[in-house]
Amino acid sequence: MQGRIKTDADGLVSDKYNQNLWIYTADCMPIFFADKRKKNVAALHCGRKGLEKKIIKNLVKIFNNLGTSTGDLLVAIGPTISKEYYLVDKKTLKEFYRKAENKKIKVNLTRTEKDLCLNDSNHLKEQNLNQIDLKRSAYRQLLNENISDTNIDISNLCTYELKNEFNSWRRNKTTSRQWSFICS
Repeated sequence: MQGRIKTDADGLVSDKYNQNLWIYTADCMPIFFADKRKKNVAALHCGRKGLEKKIIKNLVKIFNNLGTSTGDLLVAIGPTISKEYYLVDKKTLKEFYRKAENKKIKVNLTRTEKDLCLNDSNHLKEQNLNQIDLKRSAYRQLLNENISDTNIDISNLCTYELKNEFNSWRRNKTTSRQWSFICS
């Protein structure tokens, strides 16, 4: 451990061969990046705040500095809370989409993207609650960084709904997490 500095972070990047990067999440997304040509890898812990702070854009800049072309990036988004269970007030929703969505960049939506779109149901409107779709926003941010939709894989598993498979902070306020990793 000598010479190593411990720091809290929401992302890890490696340009070393045979390196394992581990992260833990509950309802946030584990997002993994691999450069298929240079073999660089990254792991992100990404939730609402990470999307608002453009963690994906910042990571792509790091990869660019390592000589990675976005055409060589493969991305996997792991299990996370689905929009049906990520309910917030209107102020939080408005602030999220103001910060997380880049309105200036036009993205041609694929069928998958259209299927991921945010839809408020009547009972949520009555309770003044709105859904945040983390996967949809992450997907749009990846596309905005010129990562091809054919290089992006998104898990359809929900950490909130699958009680026996995943831990969920929003479901039961547990401090338990899922560990995920990528190897270079």
